[in-house]
Amino acid sequence: MSQKATARERPPLTFWQIWNLCFGFLGIQFGFALQNANVSRIFQTLGAPLDDVPLLWIAAPLTGLVVQPIVGYLSDRTWTRLGRRRPYFLVGAVLASLALFAMPHSPVLWVAAGLLWVLDASINIAMEPFRAFVGDQLPSRQRARGYALQSFFIGLGAVVASALPWLLTRAGVANTAAAGVVPDAVRFAFYAGGAVLLLAVGWTVLRTRERPIDELVATDTAPAEPASLPPLMPARRNAAIALLAGIAGALAVIHYALDRQLLLLCGGLALYGLAQLAFAGRERGGMLAQILADANGMPAAMRRLAVVQFFSWFALFAMWIYTTPAVARHHFGAGDAQSAAYNAGADWVGVLFAAYNGFSMLAALVIAPLARRYGAHATHMGNLALGALGLASIAIVRDPNLLLVCMIGVGFAWASILSLPYALLADSLPARKMGVYMGIFNIFIVLPQLVAATVLGFLLKTFFGNDPLHALNLGAASLLLAAACMLRVRAVPANAAVTP
Repeated sequence: MSQKATARERPPLTFWQIWNLCFGFLGIQFGFALQNANVSRIFQTLGAPLDDVPLLWIAAPLTGLVVQPIVGYLSDRTWTRLGRRRPYFLVGAVLASLALFAMPHSPVLWVAAGLLWVLDASINIAMEPFRAFVGDQLPSRQRARGYALQSFFIGLGAVVASALPWLLTRAGVANTAAAGVVPDAVRFAFYAGGAVLLLAVGWTVLRTRERPIDELVATDTAPAEPASLPPLMPARRNAAIALLAGIAGALAVIHYALDRQLLLLCGGLALYGLAQLAFAGRERGGMLAQILADANGMPAAMRRLAVVQFFSWFALFAMWIYTTPAVARHHFGAGDAQSAAYNAGADWVGVLFAAYNGFSMLAALVIAPLARRYGAHATHMGNLALGALGLASIAIVRDPNLLLVCMIGVGFAWASILSLPYALLADSLPARKMGVYMGIFNIFIVLPQLVAATVLGFLLKTFFGNDPLHALNLGAASLLLAAACMLRVRAVPANAAVTP
């Protein structure tokens, strides 16, 4: 047994201390939910065609792809009067709030796209260290509870934020406006979102303290980190494969006159291969070299969970991007983004998103007990299957009110995605690198967003008559694939602590 395996456990925290640790996620999700439910609507209001909407989302995942591991790396090495994670919470919250205040006033489409980039980058700055923060502060036996409480706050924030334009409309605030102008109901919702985000994150910053790094290392039960870099030849081989695949894909797009959005995906793959070739084998020390080395040397549990996360989040982004146009077209009979029927459909999607987040709050209360009884592995697999069923049933249900039932399965999947992968992962990550590994793990949230934004528009236009409902069916299939991939993740026995 290794020295780390016998390290003393971190002191447990009280319920209210865990509450304070997680409360900031209420604000982060408030902003994130407003973005997800309304940005496509803003883009279409400003004149974006439906098949261009995914491309306008592209800057956000590209930014997250870079920001998350860098913020994780830096927060591992930061220590200020506020600690090492909380300064990033605060900076990200301030920037995200400013972007929320400004976005509804976008005069033209490119300004709205730029503000989405700022908003997403800022939310990533605040959100990424929160995952590591819970892993830092809680002992192993409390982590599932901590991540489940995060899921509860995520659900609570998203319930209110997603329904806010609809609620404001019911209160008499206009939900239609002149062509090219964002309705007042959306504008006021974004103002409220900026304020809630800043206040909630500020609460966590002011009401928590961080454990010193020496204490974290002394109580670290993760497996010892390899002393050497990952093997050089496999790293170079994988880098060469990525580079050649990116180049070949780009040539195919050009030769066969495929959708130009696919060039972004091919270019990203080629750039990753170039970066790996440039830094493979270098001594640890430089930030980029270290991040790439850690990405190559991910623990096996993290590598397998990353595949599950990829397919889970691909489904979620398909839902977030295409539910508004799908419901407006198939359940409200509207395709014109300026029409009252379209805006009524868009408002109802806000209610549906609030509903699945409400169901996720309930799910968060039972996920930890279910994981203790049946194991985190089986519980997560079952929740992903429920999500697939809920998403696929949207194509069958015709009554808009009955779509609320579809959201039950989506809510259980959402709560599970936000908690159990992190509970399964945290014990395998060394305390000194909790931030950078969480940042790398979160790349598998960003990558599927990038793939969804570049591929879904092409698939819909080429194979599905540009019908957004089929994007939701593809999302359901992706959730089923994620559930199947859980079979490769080592099962954790019921009533046992999650171990690497």
